[in-house]
Amino acid sequence: MANLQQLAQMFKELDDQLVSCMRCGMCQAVCPVFAQTGREADVTRGKLALLDGLAREMLADPDGVNEKLNRCLLCGTCQSNCPSGVRIMDIFLKARAIMTGYFGLSKTKQVIFRGMLANPRLFNALTGMGATFQGLFTKKVDDMLGSSCARFNAPLVADRHFNTLAATPLHRIVPQLDTPAGASGLRVAFFTGCVIDKIFPHVGEAALKVLKEKGVGVFLPSKQACCGIPALSSGDGTTFDKLVAMNMHRFMSGEFDYLLTTCATCTSTIKELWPQMFKGDPALRAEIKELADKTMDISQFLVDILGVQEAEVANGKKVTYHDPCHLKNSLAITVQPRTMIKAAGCTFQEMREAGSCCGCGGSFNVAHYDLSKKIGTRKAENIINSGMDTLATSCPACMLHITDMLSRKNAGIEVKHVIELYADSIKNEG
Repeated sequence: MANLQQLAQMFKELDDQLVSCMRCGMCQAVCPVFAQTGREADVTRGKLALLDGLAREMLADPDGVNEKLNRCLLCGTCQSNCPSGVRIMDIFLKARAIMTGYFGLSKTKQVIFRGMLANPRLFNALTGMGATFQGLFTKKVDDMLGSSCARFNAPLVADRHFNTLAATPLHRIVPQLDTPAGASGLRVAFFTGCVIDKIFPHVGEAALKVLKEKGVGVFLPSKQACCGIPALSSGDGTTFDKLVAMNMHRFMSGEFDYLLTTCATCTSTIKELWPQMFKGDPALRAEIKELADKTMDISQFLVDILGVQEAEVANGKKVTYHDPCHLKNSLAITVQPRTMIKAAGCTFQEMREAGSCCGCGGSFNVAHYDLSKKIGTRKAENIINSGMDTLATSCPACMLHITDMLSRKNAGIEVKHVIELYADSIKNEG
């Protein structure tokens, strides 16, 4: 738990940021949670009003405050549309840190964050065992999407259609990589991310294939850890700091021009939250800022730095695109992934509300699945109504949730990462 001096400083930082909110209600018009519930407590303006009296409220009704703060996707839609420029995501993350600092982390989250995530070797071993034995507890329901459901009633998975753990994670397929710059004259570091590593290793392989084809050297250090966003979004700054420091020491051992990821959430976390929210070793802060400045989404790198352009010949695949919140709202990256889809030779068609949240929100999907499912169902209907046969996106978490929604509807629409489409087009050329 945080001491009183730390809490006082956190309250001061929170108060300083809250004064900018005009309570105009613009957030109400764009919040995906409010669109489903119509509850003022679920919209940003309502949460900020709660935070005005956080010290008083958290003593009077700590469970109620926690429940209200956690009914948020952290999608950033409110922040990107705020006319006052309020840093809403910073405020919510600090508020959750205050709650956790005062009341402590639950036993379950201590096991998950400090026991597993903060120990990559143990985390890898446990997920490896899970991949080996998961067939006893799951059954395939959609071969196209690769989705499964539970064989038995289980509270955590409920009636979800989910992607199972990969038989072989990326860290075993490619334990490490250190190749020199080729024709491009550039060398990049590659941050894997947990979901790519353990569920979608083929996405990581596609990225490495494209980089090799483009003559880009790759530094992929072994023993990478989680980017830290699950811990940070639960108010566990201690684990977040530990994971950031762990990853920094891995990447500081190499020389490269850019750090790339194929995960929208990892990209925005490294680029924005590592330098803003890290409270650990002061000696690391300059290096963290330097790394953050070099961090890019892989589509952004390929289009803006390498100059990938739209293909002249179509390959027959019809694709629509879902904007991950952490790319669109946090980093304003929308054009580059669409360019990559067209560069792959695909016929592209915008769907309605392409930039609206899919409803995943990480732990929000676990704690509020019914609400997450309602938001995701609307996304699935827009995908189906686009008339396309493939949904592309740039975030593995979005891929998980959209797969669930489309599998439930037997939509016959595949879900792909943008980099997979482009890698496949290179294969087809060969």
